[in-house]
Amino acid sequence: MNGADRLCDTLLVNGVDVCFANPGTSEMHFVAALDRRPAMRCVLGLFEGVVTAAADGYARMAGKPAATLLHTGPGLANGLANLHNARRARTPVVNVVGDHAGYHLPFDAPLTTDIDSLARPMSHWLRRCTGPDDVGPAAEAAILAARTHPGVATLILPADSAWGGVDAPAEAVAASVPAPRAVPEERIAAAAAAIRGAGPRAGILLCHEGLRAGGLETAGRIAAATGARLFAPVQIPRIEAGLGRVPVTKIPYAIDLALACLADVDVLVLVGAPEPVAFFAYPNKPNRLLPEGARALVLAEPGEAIGDALSVLADRLGAGAPLEVARPAPLEGVAEGDLTDAALSRSIAMLMPEGAIVIDEGLTTARPVFDLLKGAPPHDYLMLTGGAIGMGPGAAAGAALASPGRKVVALQADGSGLYTVQGLWTQAREKLDVVTIVFSNRAYAILQREMRNVGVNEFGENARRMMQLDDPAVDWVSLANGFGVEGAAVETAEGFHAVLEYALNRDGEGPFLIEAVMA
Repeated sequence: MNGADRLCDTLLVNGVDVCFANPGTSEMHFVAALDRRPAMRCVLGLFEGVVTAAADGYARMAGKPAATLLHTGPGLANGLANLHNARRARTPVVNVVGDHAGYHLPFDAPLTTDIDSLARPMSHWLRRCTGPDDVGPAAEAAILAARTHPGVATLILPADSAWGGVDAPAEAVAASVPAPRAVPEERIAAAAAAIRGAGPRAGILLCHEGLRAGGLETAGRIAAATGARLFAPVQIPRIEAGLGRVPVTKIPYAIDLALACLADVDVLVLVGAPEPVAFFAYPNKPNRLLPEGARALVLAEPGEAIGDALSVLADRLGAGAPLEVARPAPLEGVAEGDLTDAALSRSIAMLMPEGAIVIDEGLTTARPVFDLLKGAPPHDYLMLTGGAIGMGPGAAAGAALASPGRKVVALQADGSGLYTVQGLWTQAREKLDVVTIVFSNRAYAILQREMRNVGVNEFGENARRMMQLDDPAVDWVSLANGFGVEGAAVETAEGFHAVLEYALNRDGEGPFLIEAVMA
């Protein structure tokens, strides 16, 4: 048994049985060890950003980490943007990065890099294996860190640690994962007092377990008893939404809308979420989104027993009856004519199947979908969390692998989709049930909006060429076909509705892409 064998066994005995990979020479012993263990599902990504996004999407749905396999510093660097998103989502990921053999590093071979420094900003936990016998303990520590913190745990695996023999060939043992940390009593007491004092001017900002059906039900009882309003962050790691689940108000991305959304809040209780702030600094606009003088109180943090804390808080506030939620009127009638944001959103909400998983990297398009889906059958909704675009294709693949039998619907902005378009190939190779809707406005529309936010309303030739994708226009159907994905382009609202209905009713036929050419 060598170090790579011990790494594989430690991963498997701890339930980490999927590895998203783009390996290189330094990782060949790990690849060989994976090959000897058919219990590990190995999924190839053609670009490391697909690999790390897939690990993020997988873990958000599976509730446990996948492993990644990246090749030295440059491979890690290619995957860092989506590790940033996973870190912001507090997604458990065991991120394995190969390196040169330790004795080869002084020779400064072409791929030699300071992997530790590259990994540190995007990791919650970081460790370099010091030899073959350190691989097992280091892997166990990485899994524990990923699951209990939770977040990205990066394990650097030098080639000689992977190929070296392990002195103790005993079987790997599963790590003992501790229960989530209890929330201190003083935080619960402070939150209860603040909500009582503020009444309907109190807000509860929910994230993580607070946005699952059970946490939402408990928060809904608190809202029914006190008048407090329920909020979700601008970017939601995962929410269980739809009919029968307590709805929340998602804080808007645009700063003026976000300020208006929170204008009547005197105290905001944070349940697994940080205090909301502006996504960027803007001239003459505030950094905090809460009104001046409003307080933000932490009830629970990620890694703590969020559901238990909400239950105790509900009891402390005398919350009993569930929140009465008005059932939205069913959407009727297919939109006709131009393919607009409103038409797209309406059809998506009308046709969403029960149990679907929505991956939202739509950015400027289909923003009404979140609220319209409150009247759709129960589903899960996952968003881009860190703002580093290019998450969608890989995250959709990961979510589909974690949830066989469930339809994945990826809402994809065209500009950001091009960052990791190779993810379509992974979807095709794994025959995943993913429907990707590309919002083809042929522009970085979010940049156009941000230019206007800083007071620039007239775009010259240089600015236009940096924000338009129309010269030449990208042919998404041809791209999809080239990666082995069936696709269709549509230009009218009624055409989009018909093709989406067809795509959602395909079962067992692999991924499908719709290019929605916007008016």
